[in-house]
Amino acid sequence: MTLRPALVVEADGGSRGNPGVAGYGALVRDARTGELLAERAAPLGKASNNVAEYTGLVAGLQAVLDLGLADDATIEVRMDSKLVVEQMSGRWKIKHEDMRRLAMQARRLVDAIQQRGGSVELTWVPRAKNGAADALSNVAMDGETVVRDHVRPASEGSTAETVSEQDDDQASVDPWSLLEIDEDEPDQPADALRPTFGDGRVPLSDVYVSDETVPTLEGQTRLILVRHGVTDFTQRHLLDGRGGADPALNATGMAQARAAAVAVRRLVERSQPGPLVVVSSSLQRARQTGQAIADHLGVAREEDRDWDEQGFGEWDGRAMGDLVRDHGDELLRLRTDPDFAPPGGETRRELDARVGEALARAIGRGGTVVVATHRVVLMSVLGRLLGVDSGRAWSIATAPASLTAIEVWPDGGAQVAFVNDTHHLYDPAFGDVEERPANVTIVDASRD
Repeated sequence: MTLRPALVVEADGGSRGNPGVAGYGALVRDARTGELLAERAAPLGKASNNVAEYTGLVAGLQAVLDLGLADDATIEVRMDSKLVVEQMSGRWKIKHEDMRRLAMQARRLVDAIQQRGGSVELTWVPRAKNGAADALSNVAMDGETVVRDHVRPASEGSTAETVSEQDDDQASVDPWSLLEIDEDEPDQPADALRPTFGDGRVPLSDVYVSDETVPTLEGQTRLILVRHGVTDFTQRHLLDGRGGADPALNATGMAQARAAAVAVRRLVERSQPGPLVVVSSSLQRARQTGQAIADHLGVAREEDRDWDEQGFGEWDGRAMGDLVRDHGDELLRLRTDPDFAPPGGETRRELDARVGEALARAIGRGGTVVVATHRVVLMSVLGRLLGVDSGRAWSIATAPASLTAIEVWPDGGAQVAFVNDTHHLYDPAFGDVEERPANVTIVDASRD
């Protein structure tokens, strides 16, 4: 059996000043032997880090196509830009028009590779593991251009042939040929035609794209809020508040907690160093979720009752369907009236007050604070930060074992980085557990 060709593209870019003097670097290797097949680098004038990183991606993919290496090949693109990897994978939105154009350009190259039977996968790697591409980008920022091919372009129906030295004519290759050019535009001078970013016509030296704050959590304080895993009450849609039955996680919930722990660890590893604290509410399901996270991170778990779920009083343990039937009007008030409480329960205003105090304590600690808590508590925090009233906050989804992240900056500004992230519950790398809800794969991350 003939193995499919396997390639690795390493790409990077940088800007000294952001925006400032910028350049990109990219290289192509044989994934099995590590043999270096191609190198690309070029200065970009004044540009942002994001522009340089995207251009490195484009250059690496274009090199694969130019050398005829795409046919039936599996290609892994490795970058230390979380922004580019997540945007190209479709998990993060692309807010800026210039970034959308660059992403479209890269996707067209991916399409071209796929049309030749190849496949492309983007992987985030730490900066320390992307040193070769980083070195090339620094060469480019120093003003040098590198276009080195260590194999000859494959002819029709043949494989690439190794060459010992660069052909003389390769040294004269214009690095802008790696980018899309529209030379038929009559109103643009030659220099302005080079980097057109898809259907746009913006000279690269004039591009300024401010960096987006991405979920690497770089604020002064980073809050990672984790909803607890499922209990039997959760799966039966029973109300379960402060002062109620306080059930434990079931087998599925424990697997969810372990998967969430792995996801939290990965997020923490990508964030700025600093103090790390894990806090949970006093309710058993949150304590167990928080303990799984704390154990995985190698820290102690703290407990704070102000992160407890809302108290539902006499409604605790009742099924939502029964409450709709028997107390429809009152149930609506629970969602919309901050001063309504079920008999013996807690009003939303009371919950908001104690959660606000817990939030202020967490922010005041600095570093990274992981909190294992509950759905209405999450709605309270997000409603407070986003200016959403208690009624509308019920529209915010926060699934069991989901992650929500918040950054707080030195000037007191806060930003919700992401909400309801559950990708870790569907990662086949961790395997499955035996007990799971129908049609949902819940992963067991204990082997990570």
